[in-house]
Amino acid sequence: MRTIDRRGFLEMTAAASVLAALRPAAASAAAAQAGGGLKKALYVSMLPRELSYLDKFKLAREVGFEGIEIGTIAEPAVAAEIKEAAEKTGLTIHGVMNADHWRYPLSSADPEVVSKSVAGMETSLRNARLWGADTVLLVPAVVNAETSYKDAWTRSQKVIRERILPLAQELKVVVGMENVWNKFLLSPLEMAKYVDEFASPWVKAYLDVGNMLFYGFPDDWIRTLGQRVVKVHVKDFKQERGKSQYAWVNLGNGDVDWPAVRKALADIKYQGWVTTEISGGDAAYLKDVVARLDRIFAGEKPVVAPAG
Repeated sequence: MRTIDRRGFLEMTAAASVLAALRPAAASAAAAQAGGGLKKALYVSMLPRELSYLDKFKLAREVGFEGIEIGTIAEPAVAAEIKEAAEKTGLTIHGVMNADHWRYPLSSADPEVVSKSVAGMETSLRNARLWGADTVLLVPAVVNAETSYKDAWTRSQKVIRERILPLAQELKVVVGMENVWNKFLLSPLEMAKYVDEFASPWVKAYLDVGNMLFYGFPDDWIRTLGQRVVKVHVKDFKQERGKSQYAWVNLGNGDVDWPAVRKALADIKYQGWVTTEISGGDAAYLKDVVARLDRIFAGEKPVVAPAG
């Protein structure tokens, strides 16, 4: 048996440490390849609220998620805690969800409201830069009794172009416009036109698979938006036929045609983050969500459980 001196022992130990550090990344790359380049993420609210960020992120990794999306964090100390937790666990913070676009719409006629909204986006963009995320989700406008559709379009574009995109470009963070129940951008053709009019690589579409089921089909939206899609949210939605009742349910328990969604993502050659934005739960529940995502990535229908 060959004798190993202290230096040799330390070199072998260091090499082993490097290999161990690489294994999660290699496993993650293998999983992404198996899923056609799609990567599994969850929104932070799905993790138990009582846990610290470090323990939340550990749990996310343990059940099989590779990344996470975080809401805007205004407190520097909390933002630093999140960054440290991600570094320690190897969980990628891939995106930030802006927090102020509902309370303070960019489409408002009130300059003070708009300024508060812009300040919120600035915080979101700086969060993204700190955490290494490459997108910020934005609800660009809200149509209501005070704001017409036309005004929502023109006002929001002007503010985004003049007061948000310069910082996004400086920080190299994409602004992803989400389709959501804001009575705005109700078709994929409108979403495509809205995004294209910015003529900027820093504006893309953040597609939510569940949000358009009242008025469209996810696979149609995906194919129409094509390369404009920068990120994807997944949730499932169950509507009572002939009624106005509805419910958000677990993946596979609703009306989304998941094989059609997967085929459409493959058709546009989308390879990136797919983030679950559904109810949270414990480790067993989260493992089941990951298993459902794996089936979706494979082009299959998720397993349907009795409860949503």
